[in-house]
Amino acid sequence: MKKTILLIAAVISLTGNAIAQDGDNDSRGRLMFGLKGGANYSNVYDEQGEAFRADPKVGAAVGAFASIPLGKFFGIQPEVLFSQKGFKATGVILGSTYKFTRTTNYIDVPLLFAVKPVPFLSIVAGPQYSYLISQKDVFANASTSIAQEQEFETDNIRKNTLCLTGGIDVNVNHFTFGARAGWDVQNNNGDGTVTTPRYKNVWYQATIGYRFFSNN
Repeated sequence: MKKTILLIAAVISLTGNAIAQDGDNDSRGRLMFGLKGGANYSNVYDEQGEAFRADPKVGAAVGAFASIPLGKFFGIQPEVLFSQKGFKATGVILGSTYKFTRTTNYIDVPLLFAVKPVPFLSIVAGPQYSYLISQKDVFANASTSIAQEQEFETDNIRKNTLCLTGGIDVNVNHFTFGARAGWDVQNNNGDGTVTTPRYKNVWYQATIGYRFFSNN
């Protein structure tokens, strides 16, 4: 949480001068589409609270979004992102130190509700559906290194992980600077049943995007 607050403060500080110069340009009521890219800072935690320690991992986050106004102060913001998550861990087996890295590649689909109190700021929150498309595990110790990669079918859109995510966008003309935090909630198994994953992703995300305004 502390990292998110510092990230938000840095974004606002870096864009403050541009906002002051552009205060009269209010695009809150306009339909917009855009592209964005940045990074995830992700980890996992044990839902059962048992002894489990992992280190965070940095991965890519790139995709597209739309800003659909519902009046001047509210809107809907759907997004589609390729999003890398995972974690790193170290330990000891039979007196030998090992390193383990997991990289998971998702198609993330956030469906966000946006509150726009002022022209340069959007506060967004809502559910996110994540579709796992591949996973790579790397295990290494002093004598060996083993890598295993799996790919997953995503044809059944009901088979996904339900997440919650939220954050802010700072908007300056065509550019938008985003900060998000999110975490897994449950797995939808595709057959009408749900399960709670024991090890859940949690991540912080920072992106820079470019917005295309509609003519309306």
